[in-house]
Amino acid sequence: MHALLGANGAGKSTLVKILTGALRADRGSIVVHGEPQTVLSPAKARKAGIASVYQEPSVIPDLDILANLALTSTPLEPFWRWLSELGAGHLDLRAFARDVPLPELRIVDLARALSVEPDLLLLDEMTAALPADLTERVMEVVRRQRAVGRSVIFISHRLIEIQAVCDRATVLRDGETVGVVDVVEGSEETMVGLMLGPVAEEVTGTPVLRAPAATPGEVRLAVRNLTAGHKLRDVSLELRAGEVLGIVALEGQGQDELFAVLSGAEHPSGGELLVNDEPKHFGDPSDAIESGVVYVPANRVEALLMQRSVRDNIALPSVARPRNWGPIDMAAERSRVQAAIQRLQIDTRAQAEVRRLSGGNQQKVTIARWIASGAAHTLLCFDPTRGIDIRTKTQIYALLRELAAAGTAVLLYTSELQEIQLVCDRAIVIFGGRVVEEFASANVDVDETTLLRAAYGLPPGALPPEVALAESDGAPGVRG
Repeated sequence: MHALLGANGAGKSTLVKILTGALRADRGSIVVHGEPQTVLSPAKARKAGIASVYQEPSVIPDLDILANLALTSTPLEPFWRWLSELGAGHLDLRAFARDVPLPELRIVDLARALSVEPDLLLLDEMTAALPADLTERVMEVVRRQRAVGRSVIFISHRLIEIQAVCDRATVLRDGETVGVVDVVEGSEETMVGLMLGPVAEEVTGTPVLRAPAATPGEVRLAVRNLTAGHKLRDVSLELRAGEVLGIVALEGQGQDELFAVLSGAEHPSGGELLVNDEPKHFGDPSDAIESGVVYVPANRVEALLMQRSVRDNIALPSVARPRNWGPIDMAAERSRVQAAIQRLQIDTRAQAEVRRLSGGNQQKVTIARWIASGAAHTLLCFDPTRGIDIRTKTQIYALLRELAAAGTAVLLYTSELQEIQLVCDRAIVIFGGRVVEEFASANVDVDETTLLRAAYGLPPGALPPEVALAESDGAPGVRG
């Protein structure tokens, strides 16, 4: 079990794509079982015993799961066996990939990779989108691969996962190997230091500096008795200018539907939505954007034009409205885009196409476009730091606090419970589609255990047995 570590942009995903034939190396060699290999395509990589789960789902959204499996000649019997073992045996393989929740798509990718019985399995941020029960299943599968003599390269920004399953770790920085570390108790400091280099002390030695929050102002966004789909039931909340309101929820408790309604992607079946105290009925996301309510998803692919430039992506909202069509003031656009790039410290060395940026820099672009537009007063952030390195997370935390201090209202759902304490002014807990708890001062009043109990719908006391066992074993705790 070999971990591959590094900050965003260090080259981890690029290396995975080279090993699996999705990209071609400029020089160097790949040796499998002592034999040099020329890996020119993912199909040839599979024949050589190499299979991967990439950072983003490897599916065509407008095809069903069966058709996607056929494209990669996936053997169905072992695929179905692995799918069931990973806890997704209920999945309808005739469902369009676009309609399958992200965690289940990740399990589909893993079952597809395992179905060919690879000698080397590469997992690129496999667990970043998974709830705790699925994460534990993945960890168990990984351990079994090692037990039968197979190898795994494991990429994760969660050091607790690295400690739980890995033997050694290779650390990359700026595309180069800077160290190989035996994963033992206390090795976290060494790994973080190698990943971040000169900025390690800056990131790990001090807590996140909270920008002074403005006194919460008028209510920017309010929902009353909101109901949507089969999961969101009778939710009421208020989000004020100048505050960051955290949403805590386990997987499938209605948080997806809440953000879909607030961003205009889904219509509620009941309740009321108000923006700046005015009732609103969003027909689609453009209505929400027009009202100053904008969305930053966890899945960057949903938000970006991957084959267009950084500049095109950031400038997009400025030309999206028909009333703005006509001659573009190129100087003003360049100025706005450059200011946003500098403010978020976006690495634009590969700016010709956003798809060539690291995941963290792609996420920065999704936020930068709304800063450049200057038209948003309410930011809906759905797990924005998923799969992002420590340094970039810290930058995004600081940015959210800075935006709040300037009067922006921020609604933040996160699968990392510590982010509630680091970033949020208040927090509400959703369980079974309803608000079951509210913490008036998230950074002072609560710890992760308190949030976890509330997320399970439990009174103060012991956690569910499976969670307590996972925590005592040093395995990953429950996440969104």
